[in-house]
Amino acid sequence: MKNIVLIGFMGTGKTSTGRLLAGRLNRPFIDVDKKIEQETGLAISDIFQLYGEDHFRQIEREVISRVARYTNTVIATGGGVVLKQENIVRLKNTGVIISLMASLEIILERTARPGIRPLLDCEDRAERVAKLFQDRASLYMKADYTIDTSCMSPQQVTERIIVFLREGGHLRGRS
Repeated sequence: MKNIVLIGFMGTGKTSTGRLLAGRLNRPFIDVDKKIEQETGLAISDIFQLYGEDHFRQIEREVISRVARYTNTVIATGGGVVLKQENIVRLKNTGVIISLMASLEIILERTARPGIRPLLDCEDRAERVAKLFQDRASLYMKADYTIDTSCMSPQQVTERIIVFLREGGHLRGRS
């Protein structure tokens, strides 16, 4: 069975939806950022602070290379996974890619807690979010399916994904 891969900007609900979806489909769940933290023994914010974004992206690429080989797994990626085309190619080879989107206002609201998202720890968060979002939006749109999560709960998003997977033949009689 193919993996179900969730991509999207920070704060769109990839992790919470991924956990629910994995539970509903009785599949393992992998959060790529959590896997990176487990393997390195460092928080994502510490990796960024100590070694920089380029180093983090290299670790992310290596982890994606491994988890893309899994089968029948729900995978939630970090928001920047789309920045390296090879990540998406690998994930798409063994999975169906679902992009979670949200409005900039909702993203700002959902990512407001400081210290958690290193790319947003700056003076003008709103400007930074808008720039990152603009730079990545077209990459997220290359998914097999896109859902705007702005006004939806993770449960509602999970239901929409299950309907899409059933209608597209990616699920066989499971819910």
